[in-house]
Amino acid sequence: MLKFKLLLWGFTQLLKREVRNNPDCSQYIKGKKLTFQIRTQSGIGRYFVIANGKIQSFDGLTSTPQFTLTFKNADKGFSILSAKDGQAAFLRGLGKKDLVISGDFLEVMWFQGLTEFLQPKKTISPYDRTRFSQ
Repeated sequence: MLKFKLLLWGFTQLLKREVRNNPDCSQYIKGKKLTFQIRTQSGIGRYFVIANGKIQSFDGLTSTPQFTLTFKNADKGFSILSAKDGQAAFLRGLGKKDLVISGDFLEVMWFQGLTEFLQPKKTISPYDRTRFSQ
């Protein structure tokens, strides 16, 4: 459970850093108002507020999220959220019912776009550069 809670807190810090350091990310959240939460079925979780070009998170749950990601338990949540193959892990979690998504799916899709800013930048190897430049 502690790893899950720490992961959610760290997620907020990564997003805040990206907003501060990446103008594209800052532009992406500009004007957005969104409250969502990530939790377990037993009620452990954190909620996130995006407003006024900033991201904040709070321990606990809110009664008015626009969407919720609910994991079967903290171990499943940690496993899915920290998986190297993030999108595939989410899909597996949905298929196995280890993850349930509720609420406004348009906002969920917007959120997925936000998480793309946390993905490592893809670099082209020297081999690929010469192959594509011909």
